[in-house]
Amino acid sequence: MSDVRRDPRSEPGHVLANMWRIRNFEEALEELFARGMLHGTMHLSIGQEATAEGTCGALRHGDYITSTHRGHGHTIAHGGDPMLMMAELLMKDTGYCRGRGGSMHIADVANGNLGANGIVAGSMTIAAGAALTQVMNRTGRVVNCFFGDGAANEGSFHEAVNLSAIWRLPVVWLCENNQYGMSMAQELSTAGGSVAARASAYGIDGVAVDGNDVLAVHDAVAAAAAKARSGGGPTIVESTTYRYRGHSKSDRNLYRTQTEIDQWRDEQDPIIRFEHHLETDGLLTSDQIGQYRQQAAAEIRTAVQAALQQPDATATDLLESVYA
Repeated sequence: MSDVRRDPRSEPGHVLANMWRIRNFEEALEELFARGMLHGTMHLSIGQEATAEGTCGALRHGDYITSTHRGHGHTIAHGGDPMLMMAELLMKDTGYCRGRGGSMHIADVANGNLGANGIVAGSMTIAAGAALTQVMNRTGRVVNCFFGDGAANEGSFHEAVNLSAIWRLPVVWLCENNQYGMSMAQELSTAGGSVAARASAYGIDGVAVDGNDVLAVHDAVAAAAAKARSGGGPTIVESTTYRYRGHSKSDRNLYRTQTEIDQWRDEQDPIIRFEHHLETDGLLTSDQIGQYRQQAAAEIRTAVQAALQQPDATATDLLESVYA
């Protein structure tokens, strides 16, 4: 079993392509939504690709993740199939949840993705339970729980982190802090300002990291996962990043300025920063970087085309998926 799925230093091309897959996938969703081909709403993570890729790349094959309502990037970074994801959002019978879960409830259990969750902090108690299972079955596996800055103010956050600390569970609490909830800045809603600083209240480690630096995220999560795997207990990793789009498709972004959004995109874009690092350090040439961009774009175009050809989900056997 290898130490990590993907190391951005030894597999820079794979990591770069994955970050572009995430962005191209979500940009394709925007286009389909504008054309009236996707229904409901969605929560995009454009601008947050380094956190998803850096985190999942630092886990081992066989490790688990739980996700959030903003989870497309997590699924792709953890090895999900973009075609099956797109089929799910297009309400196709071959989608991950047979077209019934949609954007906020994609799960890929066979690949270690225990699912996204439309309830803020809803996956945190699930992650604690999954981590306890690993201890009881002595699997040696780790659970990484993605949650947002808003989830840190929910009761489930306290319950899950507290139990994980008491039982020294093999879990990494990954706070994807994009600095805004639906309509409020994180600094106005979170006492103490830092989610990572709350770790001391539970007697565990808390680490703050630049969430737009895929190398920094990878290193922080790799260290936290190694500690958890060796019986050292959980860690809160707070990855500060930024979303370019609104909270959801219905969000008009009235609580922040376009100047602020443009500044983050122009100066801190995680993919462009990684490309600059690769070229400056001689890890990839400009031509190679362009090839990885094109490869990722072509893969997502193919996924969209294939998903559109899949059979539609029907309501005839809907009750077969009702368990309670």
